[in-house]
Amino acid sequence: MAQYDRSVEDIGNVVSLEHVNTRVPDQHLATAFYVSGLGLTRDPYIMTGTTNMWINVGRSQFHLPSGEPQVLRGTTGLVIEGRVALAERLASVEKLLAGTRFAWEETADGVAVTCPWGNRIMVHEPNAAVGNLRLGMPYVRLDVPEGTTEGIARFYRELLGTSAVAEQTGAAKTAWVLAGDGQHLVFRETAAEPAAYDGHHVAIYLADFSGPYTKLLERGLITEESDQHQYRFLDIVDLDSGKALFRLEHEVRSMRHPMYARPLLNRNPAINNRNYVPGYQDMAWASL
Repeated sequence: MAQYDRSVEDIGNVVSLEHVNTRVPDQHLATAFYVSGLGLTRDPYIMTGTTNMWINVGRSQFHLPSGEPQVLRGTTGLVIEGRVALAERLASVEKLLAGTRFAWEETADGVAVTCPWGNRIMVHEPNAAVGNLRLGMPYVRLDVPEGTTEGIARFYRELLGTSAVAEQTGAAKTAWVLAGDGQHLVFRETAAEPAAYDGHHVAIYLADFSGPYTKLLERGLITEESDQHQYRFLDIVDLDSGKALFRLEHEVRSMRHPMYARPLLNRNPAINNRNYVPGYQDMAWASL
């Protein structure tokens, strides 16, 4: 009889890393970067006006409301198939984004990209390390102070009920927090002083929604009672001392949330009006 390691199928209580939210001051430049440059797709059904934009990345999103720019204190990892085509798209928007913080370079790991306001994105080709993704958001990596990753991993294990480990990764101590199928929140220690927190947030879905809520509430960590399906918290704390280890607002949703597992449209950015072929306009992103 075949033997399997069944533990590799476990996801934990955090079942999905749904979106990263950062404000942008210019929706026109955001379109040039996220849609024309990266080749992603604007959600055609929700936030279709001029004051907010949702950008689909497989089953995840970027949320980009208008306002003073916010910069994630770390890097968002993406999987986008077609490195050569990606480089061509990024080169095509260089002139339009001149004078901003936009930059990109090819590296051994993929393509390192900076948005017009300084958000860092690392784009990988599909590979075994990201599972079955052709298009998606496999991780959000945060830069955290030295000496915090053990406490951060414990916070997610004991309060949110998901798998989390702290380990040495190269020269840095890193906490890996399972945040869905093939998705992680990654906290990497750095000696550099963290930038001031500016209000950006991530959204996650939980299977056990009320259990973590009760634990967070008992510690006074709930910062917003959004509605029946959602709440928020800001601080990741040391469970013994209560000291804040890192600040990152979490928009926490239940699996009964109306938007849970909402199908997202993802276009094939190689298709245009000159080479259109019926049936090829959708990105084949779900599996390898």
